[in-house]
Amino acid sequence: MLPKDLKKNETGTVGLPIRIVVLSIVGFIGFCAILSALSSAPEPPESMYATSNISTLSLNSGGTGSNITFQINVLDRQNRGVAEANVIVWSPDRKKACSGVTNSDGNVIITISNPELPPGKAEGYISIKAMRSGYTDIDEAYFVKVKRS
Repeated sequence: MLPKDLKKNETGTVGLPIRIVVLSIVGFIGFCAILSALSSAPEPPESMYATSNISTLSLNSGGTGSNITFQINVLDRQNRGVAEANVIVWSPDRKKACSGVTNSDGNVIITISNPELPPGKAEGYISIKAMRSGYTDIDEAYFVKVKRS
């Protein structure tokens, strides 16, 4: 049951409306500060991926071969070519690296001379790394399969 003097005693409510207004304004200023910080944050890098005109290739029984030339396409998530992307390709034994820069369509032709399989292995993989400012780097260790014929 409420005391009889509660209806007559206003000490708990004096200044309450101004406190609510002040706290609302402070909260709104804090909310605006958070929104402005979020809107000025840098955009995350866009993703990209790479494809090749070959998926598997064969070397002669000695494990070595002549030059291998293949085309790499670097594309963004809307399947548009990524121009001026730096592409690095490693031979299956990781002893040779070749590089190139994509054209305006996102294509680059790479030639690996005399690729070799790792010692004692019947198969290996050509690795790729593609980099471009504003995009997430591609680093794929199993890009093209290479096997001994």
